[in-house]
Amino acid sequence: MKVLSGIQPSGQLHIGNYFGMMQPMIRNMERSELYVFIVNLHAMTSVHNKQRLADGTLEAAADFMALGLDPDRCIFWVQGDVPEVTELTWVLSTIAPLGLMERCHSYKDKVSKGIMPSLGLFSYPVLMAADILLYQANVVPVGKDQKQHLEVARDIAIKFNHTFGETFVVPEPAIEEKVATVPGVDGQKMSKSYGNTISIFLDEKELKKRVMSITTDATPVEDPKNPDTCNLFQIFKLFAPEDRLAEVHSLYVDGGAAYGYIKQELVGYIWDYFQGARERRDQLVRDPAYLKEILAKGAEKAREKAVVTLDMVRDRAGLKY
Repeated sequence: MKVLSGIQPSGQLHIGNYFGMMQPMIRNMERSELYVFIVNLHAMTSVHNKQRLADGTLEAAADFMALGLDPDRCIFWVQGDVPEVTELTWVLSTIAPLGLMERCHSYKDKVSKGIMPSLGLFSYPVLMAADILLYQANVVPVGKDQKQHLEVARDIAIKFNHTFGETFVVPEPAIEEKVATVPGVDGQKMSKSYGNTISIFLDEKELKKRVMSITTDATPVEDPKNPDTCNLFQIFKLFAPEDRLAEVHSLYVDGGAAYGYIKQELVGYIWDYFQGARERRDQLVRDPAYLKEILAKGAEKAREKAVVTLDMVRDRAGLKY
């Protein structure tokens, strides 16, 4: 079974990225043919600074490897290093219904948050479909916010197969419901686009500042609170040991939950959770040549897979003559 997913190098990776996609992908090294890539072409919908994009790409590679991804046990590459994906994107765009694209809520959401409207942002789901279909992925771990884009990829695959003959595997989403949407410090879905993230590799002072900024209500300490609607508790439960989580849950339900103390406790849990990864990342970022070598080898392996699919697409669509 082929499992595939990617991560944008458009800013510091955050705990929503980790629990929503990175951790499930790393677990898949044990039981699947794993494809992991850094989506620098997607990142260009919001990043228009050369150095920021280039640095972010290598930092994302270091982050992923520091968190446990082994490039010898998967195919790990940078999206733009496999040019076949852009040709497939064009082919798929010629059969992608405009109405299907217009129904994608992500475009409107991102524009409303201040991202510049562009054709690339609008057609983002087609490039994502090409990413998935080029490698004949069976399963794509996604958060709830990306489920619609996966459905678009499925629709495009089915339409291409119907129009030109069986070519693509129709992928299935894999959503871990417990962490499908990690809330940000403001209670919305955690996203770099919204500026509401808790980054994985912050220094301790900045981590404390971010955690202490988590929005909470004005309910007095002694009054009962609903843990299911509290974004602080939703983040806390990702890190706290089960026995401590049960205690804090009781404080919410029965009264006695003090948000300030819970935030301070959460800082410690997050800091300890990523301690080993921070040390590994510090070593990796000091050796960019090694990171580039790893990504170049991954791109070679990815292209070996990509050219097979694209050759079949060109043949079925009549582009070979």
